[in-house]
Amino acid sequence: MNNLTALTPFRIEIPQHDLDDLHDRLARTRWPVPTPGRGERDDFSRGIPLAYLKELADYWRDGFDWRAQEAKLNEYEQFTTVFEGQTFHVVHVRSANPGATPLMLNHGWPGSFVEYQRLIPLLTNAFHVVIPSPPGFGFSTPLSASGWELARTTDAYAEVMTRLGYERFAVHGTDIGSGIAGRLAALYPERIIGMHLGVDRAVLGLVGVKFPSPEGLSDDEAGQLEALKLESAAERGYLEMHNHRPDTIGPALTDSPVGLLAWIGEKFETRTPGGHRGPVVDRDQLLTNIGLYWFTRSGASSAQFYYEAEHSELAITMAAGVPSGWVVFDTHPLIRRAMDPWNAVGHWTDHADGGHFPAMEEPQLLADDIRGFLHGMS
Repeated sequence: MNNLTALTPFRIEIPQHDLDDLHDRLARTRWPVPTPGRGERDDFSRGIPLAYLKELADYWRDGFDWRAQEAKLNEYEQFTTVFEGQTFHVVHVRSANPGATPLMLNHGWPGSFVEYQRLIPLLTNAFHVVIPSPPGFGFSTPLSASGWELARTTDAYAEVMTRLGYERFAVHGTDIGSGIAGRLAALYPERIIGMHLGVDRAVLGLVGVKFPSPEGLSDDEAGQLEALKLESAAERGYLEMHNHRPDTIGPALTDSPVGLLAWIGEKFETRTPGGHRGPVVDRDQLLTNIGLYWFTRSGASSAQFYYEAEHSELAITMAAGVPSGWVVFDTHPLIRRAMDPWNAVGHWTDHADGGHFPAMEEPQLLADDIRGFLHGMS
């Protein structure tokens, strides 16, 4: 392995002055004037409620211990490596089982490798776990250039596995990570043992946008789908900004910790079932994830991934020849009708629990499904 393909050991060491700066900015937050009638903490109908946001910000400033969370993250073996000029950060947790299967976990926005903290120990008895960060996310920063989208990222991830010594491996993905997992299976079918995807009912909001509408729906089913699409449309404000104007929102996410907290924190409430009664995910894990975006300035750079994807000509790609498994959280009967109309997916599991962040919400259910799907494959 030469300097161009080297895996460089990495530790997270946020400078103290960055922590001090964060606490100072939080203490000097210029809060909006409350809108009359908008005092309810759990009312997310217009976005994140001010009362809830203030609670999170107060805890981030006075109760949250970044150094303790940093130490936990540094228990994982980590590397950086460079592909086509772009630095990639990789978490690599080796199993004590020498015959373990390599498994790549692929996350999206607003997640990070922190998303998998509760999942990792449930998998390492059977898997060597690899978690790369997409370009512009976390420590896969700064961006080396424009043009880092799904195709280049997929090729980079395949090369990362080669550099780790894994010729064949399994993949799991959620959100953007599902697209990466699917493309890995399509382009490198000889290397992919199995492809496992985690989705939730929010995927129905993309029917008619990214995915075709299912045929033969009854009037009642068509009405249900339309209602779900309208609900999803109300959640897509961030998506349109990322897709078309990432440079406009980027400075706010880089300069204001409370702006970043609102932008990301809302999604961990509204994209989880019953989220308005929160917290749905562990608060320390949530703030570790958001802190990672803050310290690496990746609130701005991660949004670029969406722009690149929206303005590329790539279609969503899946591989018919690779064993596939889907696990659906907060399920709805129309999801399989829409996503697997031919019942071609060999392994399909529905759960009423969970939501868009299953590794944080329901890690045991997710781990059991990954193990069940990949059992006996090699």
